[in-house]
Amino acid sequence: MALTAQFLRLPDLAALGPRWQALEARADGGFFLGWTWMGAWLESYGARPELLAITDEAGQDVALALFGRAMQSRLLGRSATLSLNQSGDPGADRPFIEYNGLLAARGKEGEAMEAALRALCKRRDWRSLRLSGVAPGSPLLNIPARRKSRIDLSPVYQVDLEAVRASDYLSLLSSNSRSQIRRAMKDHSGALPRIDAAAPADIDPWLAEMQALNRGRHADNAWDDEAFRHFVAMITVRGGDAVELLRMTGKDGVVGLLLNFIHDGVAMNYQSAFAPPRSAKDKPGLLCHAAAVDHYAGRGLSLYSLLAGKDRYKQSLATREEALEWWQIDRFSPRLEAEALLRKVLKRPVSA
Repeated sequence: MALTAQFLRLPDLAALGPRWQALEARADGGFFLGWTWMGAWLESYGARPELLAITDEAGQDVALALFGRAMQSRLLGRSATLSLNQSGDPGADRPFIEYNGLLAARGKEGEAMEAALRALCKRRDWRSLRLSGVAPGSPLLNIPARRKSRIDLSPVYQVDLEAVRASDYLSLLSSNSRSQIRRAMKDHSGALPRIDAAAPADIDPWLAEMQALNRGRHADNAWDDEAFRHFVAMITVRGGDAVELLRMTGKDGVVGLLLNFIHDGVAMNYQSAFAPPRSAKDKPGLLCHAAAVDHYAGRGLSLYSLLAGKDRYKQSLATREEALEWWQIDRFSPRLEAEALLRKVLKRPVSA
């Protein structure tokens, strides 16, 4: 089957949405490649990447992807860079896509990838390609290039809910994690927090509560960004059964809130907010995640994922893990060759 790959100016979102959703229904792309994520990101941040459309002889979409083009700062100056399903602007890319790739029709992923790589190779207006949050061994890495540098490798810590149903969650954890959760439960009447899922009328006040609980917790707090708050609200409102906003409470009030994505039997924790600990042994974050594990195990899901991140608490809650990678792919240019040599002399990693 002959496929045509074209880079196009981003269509109006009212037209792109149905087109993207039609392909999504014929694909196994995952939550982050669906229109719930993509549409909310494009609308909230005003990002205008190009559309890569791969079509068959009948003009039907076989694969779609977005490519932002930006002059990104490098060690020896700026370089023309394409970014897969991102804009290339750190501010607009704050939502941090994971499980990145092409949205491709089921059974046609290989042909679509070959067409995408050919189209990228034909373009002469970029020197670097950024691939964020891709699975190890992604076929996107097969693109010919002068240099391929892995910027980061992040674990994705997960809880095997099949194992939880066959045993007891706490028994699957280390003795230290188990004792921390049990000690914290004593401050909460010996039980995990109660879980309530947001009804439509709850979304705005609960998200405002998440923002308030996160205030002052981080030096670079995403919740301080109006566009990010709009993005989270939009994804929660439009996500339907694929997005779940949970509020955990105990005898003394709120313990925390979790914003989770649900896809193909996997619950993924995207955002969280926790009440301040009431004692040295209180661990509201551990309690909320343990309650979520119990919640999703009871619903028959297969995994509870804490998504990418090297945080120690994620590791302490997990029973298994996989990984995602961030890559920088460079074509030949005298400036980038000089940069590579300078990094070697200075022993400075690509991520610095």
